[in-house]
Amino acid sequence: PKNQAAEFGVIGTTEDGHVQAFYEKNPEAPTMPGDPMRVHASMGNYIFSTRTLLRLLHDDAANPESSHDFGKDILPRLAGNSEIYAYDFQTNRIPGELPDAVPYWRDVGTLDSYYEANIDLRSVNPCLNLYNRQWPVRSTSYTDPPAKFTFDEEARRGQAIDSIVSEGSILSGGVVRNSVLGRNCRVHAGALVEESVLLDNCDIGRRAKIRRAILDKNVRVPEDACIGYDLEHDRRFHHVTESGIVVVEGNRTPVEIGDLAV
Repeated sequence: PKNQAAEFGVIGTTEDGHVQAFYEKNPEAPTMPGDPMRVHASMGNYIFSTRTLLRLLHDDAANPESSHDFGKDILPRLAGNSEIYAYDFQTNRIPGELPDAVPYWRDVGTLDSYYEANIDLRSVNPCLNLYNRQWPVRSTSYTDPPAKFTFDEEARRGQAIDSIVSEGSILSGGVVRNSVLGRNCRVHAGALVEESVLLDNCDIGRRAKIRRAILDKNVRVPEDACIGYDLEHDRRFHHVTESGIVVVEGNRTPVEIGDLAV
């Protein structure tokens, strides 16, 4: 939409897609040919011949007036002076998707947008379908065992509802709802994780409660701790986004986050 032009690099094109100008986060950027309500936002994907790209990078490196930013320096100099054409992603169609499916792309440049993109994946009809067998999303393969859910007792029942739980994770009596768990996470008895994104190797102690949070890799939440239930308290220890998502920093090795019981 035109009212979001200030958030993206915008490309000005002719009707046949020839790139005429590049506008970096400019609210006055031109709209699409024939559509005054939308702009061509750059997705940040570019295809060059190797020789051309190397020449451009060498020239930019030698320019003392350049800030050496691809979007601010290199692309604007090329626009209108070279044979550069834009691919309209709206026309992209993926095998296995419904004919009226909207091509998926979103900016994840903020913690809130990163959170929203991940949480959407676990919905019944996500914008990005990870389960399309005709168009698989290929990523790194690991040799971790399948996820495991243990115990079937009152107040100690390992289960996940409307969630994604990655390989190697164990829900040993804990409950996960509307969340995304990375590899080798552990949710212990009585713990509750809701509307959260946990990266790899997180450990949620017994009876701990996590709500609307992003946990970085290797975070260990102690027993009876609470995250996301008292944002003023959380701000003393962690970053809290504009929309109220608590972000817990991790490390290359497991780290304790301290006593957060409220």
